[in-house]
Amino acid sequence: MVNNPKAYNLKISSKFDTEADFIMHEGDVRELLKQVPDGYFKLIVTSPPYNLGKAYETKLRVDEYIEQQKSVIVECVRTLHSEGNICWQVGNYVDKGEIKPIDILLYPIFADLKLKLRNRIIWYFGHGLHATKRFSGRYEVILWFTKGDDYTFNLDAVRVPQKYPYKKHFKGSKKGQLSGNPLGKNPSDIWEIPNVKANHVEKTDHPCQFPVELIERLVLSMTNPGDWVFDPFMGVGSTAIASLLHSRRVAGAEIVPRYVEISFDRVKMAEQGKLRIRPMERPVYDPNDKGHSVPPKNVKLGEPEQKRFLESIEKYTSEGENE
Repeated sequence: MVNNPKAYNLKISSKFDTEADFIMHEGDVRELLKQVPDGYFKLIVTSPPYNLGKAYETKLRVDEYIEQQKSVIVECVRTLHSEGNICWQVGNYVDKGEIKPIDILLYPIFADLKLKLRNRIIWYFGHGLHATKRFSGRYEVILWFTKGDDYTFNLDAVRVPQKYPYKKHFKGSKKGQLSGNPLGKNPSDIWEIPNVKANHVEKTDHPCQFPVELIERLVLSMTNPGDWVFDPFMGVGSTAIASLLHSRRVAGAEIVPRYVEISFDRVKMAEQGKLRIRPMERPVYDPNDKGHSVPPKNVKLGEPEQKRFLESIEKYTSEGENE
């Protein structure tokens, strides 16, 4: 656990505390969830262990794994706000070369709890392990559920640049006006975001690390400033970084002491303005595109990151207009 909470500007706690900015429980998430009242978190987002036998997990039979996940999901849904969102990001369980899609295995649990599936978001990335007896896997899935029909969703906060930002209506009452939203387009349910590999600016010791920008899109679209975000499998704190950057409070749990330590190191660096991340507005690298390069940047907690993102879209479109 963090050695000196007074060294941080944030209020940090290892147990549930309504006054904290950042709660990090070192241990089983179910121990932390017991402390949380019903309907508390506005967004629950995580990437649970995939049961692949990584260093941080014990490989179980598939039925045992599903039951273990269910015990966490049930408690997470209990603590989810009535207008809240839950995003469960998973890949495939591979058993002797056979693919078993974890999102399909887990969907009945959420459905039985009366949650409503809003999107099955495909997270596509261009790099990964190369297969020889099947096509190489290059995507994972985010299951986005809500408790009801009245839920937080801020599309304008996460729009992306229009493909043709200056396309105009050519006839009718809107002739001559821009045909697309000037803030950008809906990013759709297929997200191309690089995964965190060895040369990624955010890489730590964790073998399956969340890119911050993936969580930023969920935090900005599914919460408001001051809301609580919860990650039951916090890892090295990408959810914490994405939440705190945008003035949300965040809680989570992690069983690996080294990952807890890395999480606090990253938060401290962000407080000091020394944490480097891949910005949301940075396009996927295209060797044929010599323009609109957006380098990695240092971020600092307390800066108006959402405003920065919207301004970057405006800058992108204005540059295109002048070309």
